[in-house]
Amino acid sequence: MSRTVDPHAHVSAPVQAAYSYCEAVTGQQARNFAYGIRLLPTDKRQAMSALYAFSRRVDDIGDGTLPPEAKKQRLEDTRALLARVAEGAVEEDDTDPVAVALADAARRFPIPLDGLDELIDGVLMDVHGETYETWDDLKVYCRCVAGAIGRLSLGVFGTQPGAPGAERAAEYADTLGLALQLTNILRDVREDAGNGRTYLPADDLAKFGCAAGFHTPVPPAGSDFAGLVHFEVRRARALFAEGYRLLPMLDRRSGACVAAMAGIYRRLLDRIERDPEAVLRGRVSLPGREKAYVAVRGLSGLDTRTVSRQTARRRA
Repeated sequence: MSRTVDPHAHVSAPVQAAYSYCEAVTGQQARNFAYGIRLLPTDKRQAMSALYAFSRRVDDIGDGTLPPEAKKQRLEDTRALLARVAEGAVEEDDTDPVAVALADAARRFPIPLDGLDELIDGVLMDVHGETYETWDDLKVYCRCVAGAIGRLSLGVFGTQPGAPGAERAAEYADTLGLALQLTNILRDVREDAGNGRTYLPADDLAKFGCAAGFHTPVPPAGSDFAGLVHFEVRRARALFAEGYRLLPMLDRRSGACVAAMAGIYRRLLDRIERDPEAVLRGRVSLPGREKAYVAVRGLSGLDTRTVSRQTARRRA
């Protein structure tokens, strides 16, 4: 992927202020994400913060307390702002710092901004109260709200010149987004139930006797809740294994960022697998020292080397 302009070009004071705002939003609202992007050089870190801040705005509309019609209008207003960004119609002195930062990032990197349109589509699915009968149905939603973020991020990261298989990089980024989102869904089943949302496929819930939902700190009576969790964990692990094939295609620091963010979620998945009912008692998280270990592991390139060896064996 080639960049649209020199990403190291001078950043004006208004644009720098806009990026600082986005980085503050990211640091306050997305600790796991912020942990990963701190491994990036300044230009990429700022661009990723702009993407996060815009995405957070969209998510906050969907998760807010406005009535559905008001949410739909706000989301369409945000889509119109995105169109202005895509058209290059946002000036440096615009009063919206997120729009200013995103517009600058889109000038510096080949970011596929239509991915943010997909994110808005996915949040509209939440507003409409969509439920999902099958995994194929849920994948459509996950691709909108997470796979698209993977593809947007790849626009910032780029791929290394001559990287084998780079033509499939966007596919792997999308799949890694699905893995992260499914992990989120497992982690948040109780919180989502409290907000009237069910994401896990109805087919899976019925198979394991969990159709009654997750409104208490204990599983539904007579259910095989652990079986359900382990089934979804296996699905997420397969998605991670496929998505990790992206790592050898990235430069060292971009690969470290992806490995750190994905590694945190894989460790969350390990915790959920060991104690499935923990997700009904509260939010499962990692301590800071464990996140730091994952970051160091990412910087070491260990995951990238492991994936490279596995890919070489498959080709042999």
